[in-house]
Amino acid sequence: MPAPVVDVEPPQGPSQAVKDLLSGAAGGVAQVLIGQPFDIVKVRLQTTTQYAGALDAARSIYRHEGALAFYKGTLTPLIGIGACVSVQFAAFHAARRWFEQRNNRPGERLGYAQYYAAGAFAGVANTALSSPIEHIRIRLQSQPHGAARLYAGPVDCVRKLVAQGGGVARGLYRGTSVTLLREAAAYGAWFTAFEWMMNTDARRTGVDRSAIAAWKVALYGGLAGEVLWLASYPLDVVKSRMQTDGFGTAQKYPSMRSCFAATWRADGLAGFWKGIGPTLLRAMPVSAGTFAVVEFTMRALG
Repeated sequence: MPAPVVDVEPPQGPSQAVKDLLSGAAGGVAQVLIGQPFDIVKVRLQTTTQYAGALDAARSIYRHEGALAFYKGTLTPLIGIGACVSVQFAAFHAARRWFEQRNNRPGERLGYAQYYAAGAFAGVANTALSSPIEHIRIRLQSQPHGAARLYAGPVDCVRKLVAQGGGVARGLYRGTSVTLLREAAAYGAWFTAFEWMMNTDARRTGVDRSAIAAWKVALYGGLAGEVLWLASYPLDVVKSRMQTDGFGTAQKYPSMRSCFAATWRADGLAGFWKGIGPTLLRAMPVSAGTFAVVEFTMRALG
């Protein structure tokens, strides 16, 4: 009979928080390097109607902008997403340990509603970083190519967003309300799906989670990535549209509600799922790489 599944509780205190942050940063770098080419296609499909589909967008970007265009705007997410994923994993594990203490069962599995709450907390904690970082990345990815480009780089983009928006809150942090909702839904689903698959495997085989094979960790991480986007994609579409909107008289979406309404009027339900194909294609390798790197960085750090 398989042994009951018990998650071995890592050491408490600052040293564990540092390990959570370092392993998350490593996972974030992997996430950006694997996912950036897919992400630029997703953003173009979400924010313009000039492409017939994902393959047409990819061919057009390659033909008119060159291969390096698939890594346009990479510097900001490479630095920023590493920080975001660090915060996500550190916040998730901090919330997880808090629930374990509240349950008075240190080291034992949480209920899945608690896993979801811990993941949602990680998403909310991450929003202060992810909102401006994604806004900058989306502006750089969606700008015209060549002489017509709007921003010379991330710093120039920040400066212009603040100036055009009338301040940091209305410019750089545009779309933060919908970003917060997206992050909570996305990371609640992401962490819950991964924990369920890992715990189910450990229970079925009667092994400790740390003994689960690397290919399984990557597979479960990849599947969790699919769940993340299915749980949050309509919110991501609204976020992308708000963060590529104009300023002043050129602004089409003064609020999250107005963006939802305009998207529904223009395209109906299908409008909230534009670009889902390349997003799901991207999610599997990106999320697999993230969880695999995080898991084994944690093991290496002890």
